[in-house]
Amino acid sequence: MKDYPIKVGSMLFTMVEPHKGHEVEYNRWYERDHFYAGCMIGAWQFAGRRFVATRDLKSLRYPDDSPITPAKEIGSYVAIYWVLDGHHNEWNKWAVQQVNWLHENGRMFTERDHIHTLLYDYDWHAGDPEGVGPALALDHPYAGLVSVIGDASESVGRDGAGEWFRAEVLPDLFANTPVDQCISWTPQPLLGSAPSDVPRAEASDSRFMQLYFLTERPDSSWEKAFANLGDRIRDAGVGEIAFVSPWIPTIVGTDTYTDEL
Repeated sequence: MKDYPIKVGSMLFTMVEPHKGHEVEYNRWYERDHFYAGCMIGAWQFAGRRFVATRDLKSLRYPDDSPITPAKEIGSYVAIYWVLDGHHNEWNKWAVQQVNWLHENGRMFTERDHIHTLLYDYDWHAGDPEGVGPALALDHPYAGLVSVIGDASESVGRDGAGEWFRAEVLPDLFANTPVDQCISWTPQPLLGSAPSDVPRAEASDSRFMQLYFLTERPDSSWEKAFANLGDRIRDAGVGEIAFVSPWIPTIVGTDTYTDEL
């Protein structure tokens, strides 16, 4: 078998900020209940992982006036899930029903705010074809993650922006930084019956999300790999950056990092 049938079709990306004083309680609820009850027990959702941005990592975020978060200090945790290709609609209907059931049965956590929770369709991948690859990215013990959200310029378009990244940015990152692979996504709207505490995002034909998986912590190579990415995109006429953030994996079963947000 050369073409394995387990492929990523879509993603749930949910960035959340626990209220002050509730960080440990939130971390335990999400890790020990909601990660599974709200997500992983569902059919067609085959991988998930949580990441955290400590205050030192959040200081590297840009731009300061991001449309994704009201301040770069807000949005401490992100959970990311893969949905099997060809089964998004089935999974999405289940996910909305399940989270509404959890609300009705007192299984949700009120002392937190959704900052950016959205569904994304898989667009393209860049990296070693014999390497980890997209399907295994959340299970591989990567040391860091960088999320890049941007808007392609009208003259270039989202496809053109992707071509520019693959030709002008990624070869150098793969050769000279800890970036191991990049997965690019396009946003799609939430179902209308999704819980009301999740903010709705407007549909966009220009927006893209990129996830860069790193073999080292992102701050170890931030200046070389990502600090000037926004300027490069703008100077090339490719588009504008909406949000760039470094992340590190949570340490499952512990409260590590809850005092560093």
